[in-house]
Amino acid sequence: MATVVREEKIRKKSTSKRIANFITYTLLISGSFLILIPFYWMVSSSLKEASQIFKSPPEWLPTQQVKMKIDGKEYGVFTMSQGEDVLKVAGVIPMDPASETTAVRVMEGETIGAKELTVTKTALTEVRKVSPVWDNYPEALKFMNFLGCLKNTCIITFVCMVGQILSASIVAFGFARMRFPGRDILFIVLLSTIMLPPQVTLIPIFKIFTSIGWYDTFYPLTVPAFFGGGVFFIFLLRQYYMTIPIEMDEAAKIDGAGTFGTFTKVILPQAKPALATVAIFSFMAHWNDFLGPLIYLSDPTKRTLALALWSFQGEHATDWHLLMAAATVVMLPLLTLFFCAQKYFIQGVVISGVKG
Repeated sequence: MATVVREEKIRKKSTSKRIANFITYTLLISGSFLILIPFYWMVSSSLKEASQIFKSPPEWLPTQQVKMKIDGKEYGVFTMSQGEDVLKVAGVIPMDPASETTAVRVMEGETIGAKELTVTKTALTEVRKVSPVWDNYPEALKFMNFLGCLKNTCIITFVCMVGQILSASIVAFGFARMRFPGRDILFIVLLSTIMLPPQVTLIPIFKIFTSIGWYDTFYPLTVPAFFGGGVFFIFLLRQYYMTIPIEMDEAAKIDGAGTFGTFTKVILPQAKPALATVAIFSFMAHWNDFLGPLIYLSDPTKRTLALALWSFQGEHATDWHLLMAAATVVMLPLLTLFFCAQKYFIQGVVISGVKG
């Protein structure tokens, strides 16, 4: 009897666990879809024409459009005045058999409003279907000088990434392994600087860099990375170093290794997940950095990808379809990096104790 009761409890517990797992995974999947909506809209808009992006109701897919030329001028066709949907016709504008003319609603240029036109068979010179608009990508990359901006962005990003990994790992080693008077107080002061908004120090730092002749160069964007590496990176690496047993340092000293040898041969080889996390965070921060290049760079040939995206926003109009195409291309390296290194990224964050 006791065995039957125990099995019944186990069965009920297993059923409850399955229900809880089902609800949990359903909520996670639903949340993932909600988070991916902006990304999907960006990719979808990059394959549309400008006139399709702000249509109401919105088009979630880059649907097929019919283009036609009337007296040499190109129009985008919406619907016939009789209500027949031209988009469902296989590339042919239906004409009234009893007449040589017909009325069509068209989109003129890139404007959103439509108007009626009377079309004759002789004036209608070309009918073609357009979808999706893959030409947005080469046009956007040409407009933003993609290769030049990519070169500048890579220089700044990789130099800063190397500098932050080197300097942050050394500073974190000092706080985690070396003992000196005031170490804990200095570490608390260092962490307290996180609460200082960067806008507060923006003007003084700008004045310093301009006074030494570094304006319109890459130095203000790269040199500071070699002096400390960032408070967050120091904290993350210090937390990771403290999970490594101190006995390994003592064993290295017995074998004749000095402080630097212990750091390079004992600590760093075991800190690969944390270093990979720092590299990912650093890459993302400098790849997407907009404020720094905007302040310190004025030469158009030194523009980064973030500044190039900004150039799509004109004074009177914005080429949203080209902007979305360029943003999709700029985002691809970040997605590739994260998916390739997510194993080290998750391991480094979890072991170092940094959450949320």
